[in-house]
Amino acid sequence: MPRRKKNAGSSSEGTEDSDFSAEHTDSSESDTHTVRNTRLTRSSLRLSRNSQGHLTGKHERHFSISGCPLYHNLSADECKVKASSRDKHVEERTLSQRQDENRHSARQQAQAERQLRYKEKVTEMRRKRNSVPQKDKYMEHRPSHGSSREPLLENITSDYDLELFRKAQARASDDLSLTGEKIIRNNKKEKLRLEGQVTEGGNMIKAIVFGRYELDTWYHSPYPEEYARLGRLYMCEFCLKYMKSQTILRRHMAKCVWKHPPGDEIYRKGPISVFEVDGKKNKIYCQNLCLLAKLFLDHKTLYYDVEPFLFYVMTEADNTGCHLVGYFSKEKNSFLNYNVSCILTMPQYMRQGYGKMLIDFSYLLSKVEEKVGSPERPLSDLGLISYRSYWKEVLLRYLHNFQGKEISIKEISQETAVNPVDIVSTLQSLQMLKYWKGKHLILKRQDLIDDWKTKEGKRGSSKTIDPTALKWSPPKGT
Repeated sequence: MPRRKKNAGSSSEGTEDSDFSAEHTDSSESDTHTVRNTRLTRSSLRLSRNSQGHLTGKHERHFSISGCPLYHNLSADECKVKASSRDKHVEERTLSQRQDENRHSARQQAQAERQLRYKEKVTEMRRKRNSVPQKDKYMEHRPSHGSSREPLLENITSDYDLELFRKAQARASDDLSLTGEKIIRNNKKEKLRLEGQVTEGGNMIKAIVFGRYELDTWYHSPYPEEYARLGRLYMCEFCLKYMKSQTILRRHMAKCVWKHPPGDEIYRKGPISVFEVDGKKNKIYCQNLCLLAKLFLDHKTLYYDVEPFLFYVMTEADNTGCHLVGYFSKEKNSFLNYNVSCILTMPQYMRQGYGKMLIDFSYLLSKVEEKVGSPERPLSDLGLISYRSYWKEVLLRYLHNFQGKEISIKEISQETAVNPVDIVSTLQSLQMLKYWKGKHLILKRQDLIDDWKTKEGKRGSSKTIDPTALKWSPPKGT
């Protein structure tokens, strides 16, 4: 499977969903590349003036013609329905395979029977085809739209094959958006390098091969010198073991039995799971996780002393296993009630809402512990932006649902598990805290609440934590 090369960013980078395209490149890109993407973008805008919707159904806007639903003769809502259907299909296949894996004695027989049933089902679906083409519809479409739209594809082949083609189109459009993101991150990395924030040492790992991705690194990580001087590392995405070559990795993957992180699965909702990993019980895995995180974090200092920490690893499952999305670590005994020591979203999952899910999950654990939590200080600039965005949403949601006449910082803190200091600083940044006649007053700014409601409605609930899916009790002694 071809790998997609991406540049890494800080784990605390913004967590809002967005779509990228090559039109965001700066003047350092080639003129030909810029002209071509500008032409595509203008064509897309002619089709959809407000750039609403995306072919993948994952984003609210598109910036290239390949992501325009209207060009593909679809609506934004239809794209979202198709995306939901694809996710449901993947979830069903994953569930079916997990059930087969539980039947150890009949695993091979169950897989063979399932494949045979699926083959018969596909054969039957390919037979169902409307043999009468709608000629009038096709004849009207071409003169009306010319090359500004994709030709009508219905009834040319079976619905099954057409759906396969649609899936490939959505995947290609997603790859294009990831390519645009790569260009943006590459420019950002070059800027940091010129400012002296990224070192180019002789023993710095420049890239890692991680699953089906090749990720450019940002910072130095203290891997053993014999690995660091290679410039590129090959990693098993399940056990996080690092290797020197593609051949060694291929041999390892053939015999590696890991398909998910060690520890207890304490949360599962759809394909998203969270595993609680004890640094004392799974020391090697947690050390490898910290070394991996340092490649993308500037201020991380913990690498080997992992025993006093718990690691909460978020994964996304498909038919090959549970893939690492991100994680946060937490002290088993924190005297200052820090609920996060270090947090990372893997570069290939950034700007898709997973970072905010990790932050939300850390506060969910604090609520179950009946504690008030806060991230470990000092926060980086980007970390502060991510947390301030989360605190803003929490406060606006609370004020939107609040029906009483008097409100206090203490009550907000007890209900949301957010530290009062963080609440006050966020209210001040939103200009919602005023001092009047010897008292501090919280102003309920309806304009901010309305903006939040609008964004919340567009974003949907696909990237949110469901408290009912948590199966966890606080570890003893914490």
